[in-house]
Amino acid sequence: MKSMKLHIAAAAVAAVGLSAVSVQAEELRIGTASQGGAFYPVGQAISTLVGKYADGLTMVPVVTGGSVQNPKLVNKGEVDIAITNNNLSVLANKGVAMYKKDGKMNLRAVGSLHFSILHMMTLKSSSINTIADLKGKKVAMGPAGGGTTPFLKQVLGLHGMTLKDIVPSFLSYNDGFAQLADGNVDAAFALSGYPSGAVMQARVTKELKFIKLADMKKALAKYKNYNEVVLPKSVYKTPEDGRVLGVKNMLITDVKADPENIYKIAKAIYDHLGEFKKINAYAKQIVPSESLKLKIPLHPGAARYFKK
Repeated sequence: MKSMKLHIAAAAVAAVGLSAVSVQAEELRIGTASQGGAFYPVGQAISTLVGKYADGLTMVPVVTGGSVQNPKLVNKGEVDIAITNNNLSVLANKGVAMYKKDGKMNLRAVGSLHFSILHMMTLKSSSINTIADLKGKKVAMGPAGGGTTPFLKQVLGLHGMTLKDIVPSFLSYNDGFAQLADGNVDAAFALSGYPSGAVMQARVTKELKFIKLADMKKALAKYKNYNEVVLPKSVYKTPEDGRVLGVKNMLITDVKADPENIYKIAKAIYDHLGEFKKINAYAKQIVPSESLKLKIPLHPGAARYFKK
């Protein structure tokens, strides 16, 4: 009888051990952008926090085309959450503009992130000073599918121009600003958080300056989801402060995403914002309460967190 009890006990221990081995964390994917901008390191930091604090979940950052492509990837289920901005999330849910072929989406917000600004830059020695001066010039405008292209189209439109008035070059932010420093393009654009790694790298060898908008008030009146951001000249050691357009970034997911998972993700990020700020400088610009003011509805899991 004693021997039988020992066998039963051993079997129970083995079963518990087998159960522990079989329980694995669920791996989620976060869509970011090309390396050199803000989205990829932000995605890395979020992945770290989720892996550390969201019980039963891990997360990996995925290099993507950026804020324009990311809603499409979420919609297709190729990533679980992604980074985009207020303006694009609205367009995606309406199925208009660059999302017309995709149809209406059912994206939901997970939470507010940092601002992205439209870096419009050239060499300090360049004769280019305003957007109008870009006619016929070679312009690095970020990767195809990124958020810079639609933003640049709108900026050109404010000056009576289109992409046909420039010579576009679709490069990653790193490559675009490297080409600017090398003199292979006349200007470089990047819709990115600040300070941008790509801009900082170019600044190592060349002095840069911001390209100016003709009329900031006109731009803000026409595009109400944008904000004016004044970038101190100390950021990139430019001759003057940069007065640029900015847009609020956000985390998005599909309406069908598991509410418990989304709650865990929001809690892992925003309950540990202090740690987020230590591992990523862009997190210093995050105001959690602004998650309640985003242009698309919060996912039920995120609403549970922010409205507690």
